[in-house]
Amino acid sequence: MSWIRQHVRGSRRATAGLATAATLLAGVLSPAADAAERPSRAAALDNAATALADQAASLGLTSAQETSVRDVIVDKNGAQHVRYDRTYRQLPVLGGDFVVHMAPDGTYRSADRAARAEISLPSTTPKVSAPRAADLGVNALRAANPGDALKQVKAKPELVVDALHGAPRLAWRTKATGLDSLGNPVARTLLTDARTGTRIDAWDTMESATGEGQSLYSGTVPLETTLSGSAYQLKDPTRGNTYTADAADKMDACSDDTCNGRLLTDDDNRWGTGTTADRSTVAVDAQYGSDMTWDYYKDVHGRNGIGNDGKGSYNRVHYGTRLSNAFWNDGCFCMTYGDGNGTQFGPMVGLDVAAHEMSHGVTSRTARLVYSGESGGLNEATSDIFGTLVEFYAGNSQDTGDYLIGEKVVRPGLGRDALRYMDKPSKDGSSVDHWSSSVGGISVHHSSGVANHFAYLLAEGSGTKTINGVTYDSPTYNRSTVTGIGRAKLGAIWYRALTVYMTSSTNYAGARTATLNAARDLYGAAGTEYNAVAAAWSAVNVN
Repeated sequence: MSWIRQHVRGSRRATAGLATAATLLAGVLSPAADAAERPSRAAALDNAATALADQAASLGLTSAQETSVRDVIVDKNGAQHVRYDRTYRQLPVLGGDFVVHMAPDGTYRSADRAARAEISLPSTTPKVSAPRAADLGVNALRAANPGDALKQVKAKPELVVDALHGAPRLAWRTKATGLDSLGNPVARTLLTDARTGTRIDAWDTMESATGEGQSLYSGTVPLETTLSGSAYQLKDPTRGNTYTADAADKMDACSDDTCNGRLLTDDDNRWGTGTTADRSTVAVDAQYGSDMTWDYYKDVHGRNGIGNDGKGSYNRVHYGTRLSNAFWNDGCFCMTYGDGNGTQFGPMVGLDVAAHEMSHGVTSRTARLVYSGESGGLNEATSDIFGTLVEFYAGNSQDTGDYLIGEKVVRPGLGRDALRYMDKPSKDGSSVDHWSSSVGGISVHHSSGVANHFAYLLAEGSGTKTINGVTYDSPTYNRSTVTGIGRAKLGAIWYRALTVYMTSSTNYAGARTATLNAARDLYGAAGTEYNAVAAAWSAVNVN
């Protein structure tokens, strides 16, 4: 139920490259080390640059390649992890991302990388022209929306090096956008061989004062706002100036990189009425969802905002005409919410929906899992997992934590009570409970079931149980009995796996390795948690 845009963001360059497959970090993360004794971000960057320079000859990078920093993590014990993107002759490399791991003293340990093939192209001049690539992108968008007379269709091709799909090759990455018959946005990215015009891959794209709000789904909630003159703005200075705007039922308020809308204001700092008759009501839900997501990542994982830079995102509500969707746009760093079609879906501002979509933003600034194949399923599952954990974290009596995805926005017309089910994903009629060799070929919203099921089993275990009034009965592929280790440990393991070990091309086998690495780092190599991770993956047929 989302689109995610991919953007490279870096702060420092080094002429260096990738390492061999990662070895596990030794020991367990120690909370004893004082934060003041840990290396700074700048020190970690310097250590990584030195390590990469020392390893350059064996890593196989040439002067034609450059790396740029995407993210830096310094553990409590001082171990450092620096995530890089790379270019080849100034072209972005899909699958060029990697993470360098260093010991507390700054010495190089290992690296995880998305692709291992050596990049050496005879030419970076395409045989397929940019206009032809644009036409192919438009055709791909129309083919993905059969029977709909799309309007205002346009496409923007970008020349890249594709290292994700076999031997590295020159390719066009073309994003095509348009409007459907109701005026709602549609978008699709097409990856095309720049020599032959052959399609490589394609995927959908589209990740203070204290007031009080009457929300649609979560009851009465507190809101931090900004007093400007005599009016209050729905802008939170305590959370990076996160704010919510009204798109006025328009869909043209957002271009590729700039989104607009009217910032909501109120005279008495009392927002909404709890019904859709007041346009501020769903804005309360959106702002509250942003608040809870910000707080969860900061309080639980120490992440300072979606981008880990202290900057807030923003929301646009009342977008388009009867739009039954919500999506994160990485270009504008914003969330967009439709009002639903009124029959199957209500306004798409449920708490777990908001957290789901904003978590796409976290993924885009960390592992940047490609939104197709098994990595796309992991991308979607990551948002479902953290959306669920945010819902439990919020502790809202009107929207209690559960393992149902989007249950608040679903109306009886859909024929079921949630969009997805983590305990048994196949209950939605399309998702899969277990891994098979065909998983990479289905929709990412359905292949995500493998990781969603894993996450439920890791947290709660198999069999029948009732949690917050909802009854679950989770099966296992191998008929094993899995004992859960709790939501807190699930979140800690998945977050570390995402931010430290996963890369853009991680598949389910790679996710198993990444989460085992994370469990070993956090709890030890022979502990209950490590064994539970292994058992939960086996229970969904990932071995």
